[in-house]
Amino acid sequence: MRNNEDRLGAANKGAEAPVQQQPQQAEQTLQFVTPTEFVELPSRGKFYPQGHPLHNTEVIEIRHMTAKDEDILTSAALLKKGLAIDRFLQNIIVDKSINIADLLVGDKNAIIVASRVSGYGPQYEAGISCPSCASSVEFAFDLRECGPVSHGGYEEIGVRTTDQGTFIIHIDKMDLNVEVRLLTSRDEIHLMQTAEKRRKKKLPESSLTDQLRRIIVSVNGNSDSMYVSSLIEHMPASDSRQLRSTYQKIVPNIDMNQDFTCPECDHEGEVNVPFGTNFFWPKQ
Repeated sequence: MRNNEDRLGAANKGAEAPVQQQPQQAEQTLQFVTPTEFVELPSRGKFYPQGHPLHNTEVIEIRHMTAKDEDILTSAALLKKGLAIDRFLQNIIVDKSINIADLLVGDKNAIIVASRVSGYGPQYEAGISCPSCASSVEFAFDLRECGPVSHGGYEEIGVRTTDQGTFIIHIDKMDLNVEVRLLTSRDEIHLMQTAEKRRKKKLPESSLTDQLRRIIVSVNGNSDSMYVSSLIEHMPASDSRQLRSTYQKIVPNIDMNQDFTCPECDHEGEVNVPFGTNFFWPKQ
């Protein structure tokens, strides 16, 4: 007969020793997660090429503004170069495969407004001029009203879309089909830099023709740059106006118009939300 010592020893044979709990360190690094939100894209991703991270994507995820982001917005070096806002936007976009320069202008505007609301709230006070009496007044805009405007019914305004995400607009006087594309943030920066260079050299402004050179892809299927430039130089003003007016109707963007009543003359109408100097630097 086995004694108790042998029996207990057999029962414990091969059993693992109890794991001793290590005392938690007195100090641990706290991990905070910045909130994010999804912003509806006015383009709904329809006009990005295949392979682009936003192709057929209706929303984009952005991170809420932090104190580090405010450092970017107040960087004297970035402000001088005109890069502060773009650097800030690139920083808050969650998907780092998205290049801010490739964003369509309307989608970029939607992100700008959403990030401003999350950072400083929806109220935005800015000085505007009354369209009726020209009085300078302070007006409080509600940025929550700046919703996306996605255009449709292109055939109703005589516009055809292509598989490449471009548009065909017929100009009447010259009886030509002009293919245009939507401007990106990169195009916007290029146009601003071109205008600044011309200003420094004291050359005449050419903003309208410069924009046409950026948006026109082809004329009657001919994409030769010299051919396109020739059209721009010889296009009658009525055709140029028709082309630009139609283009504005097809650009997916956010609605920046808000109802306004002038305190000086009681004029009622709509005014456009200005991206003024205090948009990301609100008055304290």
